[in-house]
Amino acid sequence: MNLKKATGFLLVVLTFFTLNTASVEAALIGTKQEISMGKPVAKQLEDKYGLVEDEALQARINEIGMKMVKICERKDLPYTFKVLNSDDVNAVAVPGGFIYVYKGLTDLMKTDDELAGVIGHELGHIVERHSVHQMEKTLGMTLLLGGLFKDNSVVLQSLALNVIMAGYSRSDEKEADHLGFVHSTKAGYNPYGMLIGLMKLSSLNPDQKNSWFSTHPEGKTRIELAKKDLTAAGIKPSVKQTATEIKVVDGAWQLPAIKADTGGTEAIYRAYLIAGRIYQAGLDLQYNNNKYILDSDGVNLIIYYDNQIIMTVTEDDASAYNMNIYETANMYMDALRNWKK
Repeated sequence: MNLKKATGFLLVVLTFFTLNTASVEAALIGTKQEISMGKPVAKQLEDKYGLVEDEALQARINEIGMKMVKICERKDLPYTFKVLNSDDVNAVAVPGGFIYVYKGLTDLMKTDDELAGVIGHELGHIVERHSVHQMEKTLGMTLLLGGLFKDNSVVLQSLALNVIMAGYSRSDEKEADHLGFVHSTKAGYNPYGMLIGLMKLSSLNPDQKNSWFSTHPEGKTRIELAKKDLTAAGIKPSVKQTATEIKVVDGAWQLPAIKADTGGTEAIYRAYLIAGRIYQAGLDLQYNNNKYILDSDGVNLIIYYDNQIIMTVTEDDASAYNMNIYETANMYMDALRNWKK
């Protein structure tokens, strides 16, 4: 072949690659292949770390995950949600619907609402096929140059593990954060759960950030984006924090400041959880401020809306106001009954 013909042939080949790489990528990995390549990767993780021998915790995580599967936009996978026996603060989504939370993360995230935000984030990666798309991009040109091969299962398994270890792009992470909020909120969890989770992860010391948050960068930016999601969704009340106090507010209405950390939960996180619970109470089509009731567990006083806990008032709360616990609880009750008036 002379130089002129060779050059012409090369141009034809390059044009073919340019026009066809995207279509080849899209056809490379189907749902069945995704599941088959994800299974051995999931097994590797379980063999490496083992599963936490706590049936209640495993059932709790699975229930949180499956609630969100019911409302997500991809239900064609045999989803599993499990807890790995590792102190790392981490979570991982394996192609095929295998989602793992590390024990260290469950220790940090005390409520189902916080865990739902993180699990919803990982579910978002699966729903949007982020890892699969990355693998398809890698395989696309390889297959065009080298030809399609019949048995690519080993290649796909290795590629799946490499892609998971490499982490996601910034745009994929932002999309997954948004879906963490959407999935958890639609499933009935506190709308502030995702934000609280991001705030907790951002506040970890550098040694503790070596897992989930180190591969999910731009902590402050992601927190601000989470707040924008809440605003865009019209979630009210919100939380206002100043140098001296933390308040739950909705326009001119406000709850008395949350001053005390209780039960290992910082005041700022308590405020966000309370704000989200008030929002959920407001979804009641027959909302009535007389549905706020006060009860006791023998130590603390608990404020409910109907049968939903809004907040727990403790002796620490009372001490912060130099009041007794009943006076403090009634102060909060009075404010709650004035919301939405």
